[in-house]
Amino acid sequence: MQQTDFEQLVIDAIDALPEAGKKAMRNVAFFVEPKVRTAKANEVHITRDELLLGLYEGISLAERGDSYFGALPDKITIFQEPIEELAEGDSEKLKELVFDVVRHEVGHHLGFNEHDIREYDAAHARK
Repeated sequence: MQQTDFEQLVIDAIDALPEAGKKAMRNVAFFVEPKVRTAKANEVHITRDELLLGLYEGISLAERGDSYFGALPDKITIFQEPIEELAEGDSEKLKELVFDVVRHEVGHHLGFNEHDIREYDAAHARK
């Protein structure tokens, strides 16, 4: 898939977030990268047999205090190739994965930890 088409899926996923979530997001930028850089994978302790689909980098809304100002935007990166690999050529599965990864990383931005997000995902899994 062309990166511009994949970027549009990410935009659609952001647009599909609940209004409360979209309104709560502050000082965050989204990026699409083709694949995870080795240095970044090592930094976040991703091993060769694991896939990193998205990454949140920043200070979550829950951790920001009164002294939070003038900071660069938080960064949410969505990695195209690993998501396409998991989708195995299925366009609906690709769209679902992109939406799930965007929601997951926005959850981190909002202040949810990995355990809470995975618990939410399990409770709201599509049947």
